[in-house]
Amino acid sequence: MHGQIVKNTGSWYEVKADNGEMVLCKVKGNFRLKGIRSTSPVVVGDFVTFEKNKEGTAFISSIDDRRNYIIRKASNLSKQSHILAANIDLCLLVVTLKQPVTSAVFVDRFLATAEAYSVDVAIIINKVDLLDDEETLAAQNMAALYESIGYKTILTSVTDKIGLQQLPLLLTGKTTLLAGNSGVGKSAMLNHLVPEANARTSSISEAHLAGTHTTTFSTMYDLPFGGNIIDIPGVKGFGTFNFAREEVSHYFREIFKTSAECRFANCMHLNEPGCAVVEAVEKGTIAASRYNSYLNMLDDQEEGKYRSAF
Repeated sequence: MHGQIVKNTGSWYEVKADNGEMVLCKVKGNFRLKGIRSTSPVVVGDFVTFEKNKEGTAFISSIDDRRNYIIRKASNLSKQSHILAANIDLCLLVVTLKQPVTSAVFVDRFLATAEAYSVDVAIIINKVDLLDDEETLAAQNMAALYESIGYKTILTSVTDKIGLQQLPLLLTGKTTLLAGNSGVGKSAMLNHLVPEANARTSSISEAHLAGTHTTTFSTMYDLPFGGNIIDIPGVKGFGTFNFAREEVSHYFREIFKTSAECRFANCMHLNEPGCAVVEAVEKGTIAASRYNSYLNMLDDQEEGKYRSAF
């Protein structure tokens, strides 16, 4: 039989078969030995083939080729990578400027990875109801920055119903990944989009001004206006995975575009003469925050944090 993974509990996978039947599956024991060096060999969004044994237990035997996926460096260093979801049309990256603060480096690492693996991203700046005038201006400037690079950016508040009317038009007919740090309001946004999801929400931990995990398993939900949305546990950090050092700049759209004007084709945009990127940063036509994120990712490579995928 054939179907799509719609829920991953870690030990069981819920598969929606092509005939609409929902089937609980396990992964065949030898499946993990086929060179898949990942904490997540099968993920929500995967299309799989599965079979039932005489006892009625269903086992996943193979995965269809993935159209794309979002991957990060595994926090468990005995593994190599952690794939968040597969076969995605769009990712909604939910960020906040307050309670908690999403770092620019996290945003840019996520965007670079999505760029590398051919996933479109829209940025949702959430909880704007909590911002004072100065913070609101910062949110508007952030939105203007990423819009100028080519990323759809929406300012939202689930509490005050701000910006939410734009989401159905953006999501209809697509498989969308809902991602972001813990505490940014993903569960509340999911409940707005899919009321029957009844996703658990929690307040911010005042001790650390950070969110607590309320989503335990990755799950795909049908959107009432058409399409699907994949909810995953909050992502604390985002270690980029399997980038060659000389390719990092390719995944920053404005840096890659400007690099065509550098004197040397192999310019790393550090201190080389005739570097158009450094000149653009000095002029302010490339944001210093984006350039700093680029340098941060180069530091990862120098420290040997990247590993081969397989």
